[in-house]
Amino acid sequence: MALQTEHRCILALGLVFVLSSAPVAAQRPVVPGTGTLLTGVGDDFEDPEWKYIPNDPKSTEDIDENQRAPMGKTTNGRWYEGVKRGHPDVVKRVDTPPGGLEGSEGSMLLQSKMTGIPGVASGTMHQDDFVCNVQYRLKRRIDVAEVPSVTTRVYLPPVSEWEQRTGPHFGFRLALETTALVEKDGLFGFKKREMDNEVYWPGMFIEFRSKKSGGTEQDSALLRIRGNSKGGDFNGPQITSTGWWTLGMSVTPDGMVHYYASPGIDDLTEEDYITSQYPYGYQAERFRTFFYNICSADDGRRWSTAFIVDDPQVFLARPRSTTSVATDGREGGNRTTGNRSSRDRQLEFDGGE
Repeated sequence: MALQTEHRCILALGLVFVLSSAPVAAQRPVVPGTGTLLTGVGDDFEDPEWKYIPNDPKSTEDIDENQRAPMGKTTNGRWYEGVKRGHPDVVKRVDTPPGGLEGSEGSMLLQSKMTGIPGVASGTMHQDDFVCNVQYRLKRRIDVAEVPSVTTRVYLPPVSEWEQRTGPHFGFRLALETTALVEKDGLFGFKKREMDNEVYWPGMFIEFRSKKSGGTEQDSALLRIRGNSKGGDFNGPQITSTGWWTLGMSVTPDGMVHYYASPGIDDLTEEDYITSQYPYGYQAERFRTFFYNICSADDGRRWSTAFIVDDPQVFLARPRSTTSVATDGREGGNRTTGNRSSRDRQLEFDGGE
């Protein structure tokens, strides 16, 4: 189905999508946004003085093992440059596009041209990371027994403004930890395998299929899910309208990741469910943070698609009794819409914790 250019034409998400890996029967999914909002993390971008200090040149540790410290960070302490791949070229507060959350005046624009090594155009797709400061502001990682979830709004510009390139353009991802058998360097160059802490990054990508790139007669877009039990990405629902979308992921005590998406700005519901997976075959034990990816051709000419995000929030459905729900003194914390009372309840999981 072709991507609509009328960016307020919102169609229902009763769409066909292909899952290459059937979810394993486990505890039932939890709708992202369930429970207690952690107001000290996430952001609403309403402060007119909101600012990012890039500390260029950015890190490209994934390409040449060069971090180029110090890392970039925002003046409010809520965001920082990804050490692995570096920050987007443009990170700034902008006016909220039409149709956004009620009362929202500010949002965050993310865009890049040079996603690889600074000043060196590779002509190969690379990506930048922009990381929410969750773990360090809370001074701890979140146990999955607390049922963490994250939601975000993201604005997709009209199709004519997209980078004309087939492939991933934007990512919304989690940083999770588990205990797994990992390979390490041993004596005399030998490798050894032992149980250790493993960090992995499941999520969702907005993937564009451009008719100008060939291979398709019409422009189209979809959500691509990372990932199945073998670590592979697979196709999620088609994106049939631009404008605002709401994305979310939750993690249940069995270590499973649950994916949701819906056109528009309304809170997510059970009807917005996409899939549940154990990405890479891992069962999550701890939640570190979430982050955004911005992808481009890194050809020194084309800018990436300009994505705008608003109101990313972190929730705990079962906060531990001693948890420190960080707050910055704003009444009600981050902006929220709708009535969450239907989900502010004690959860009952199939099979217990």
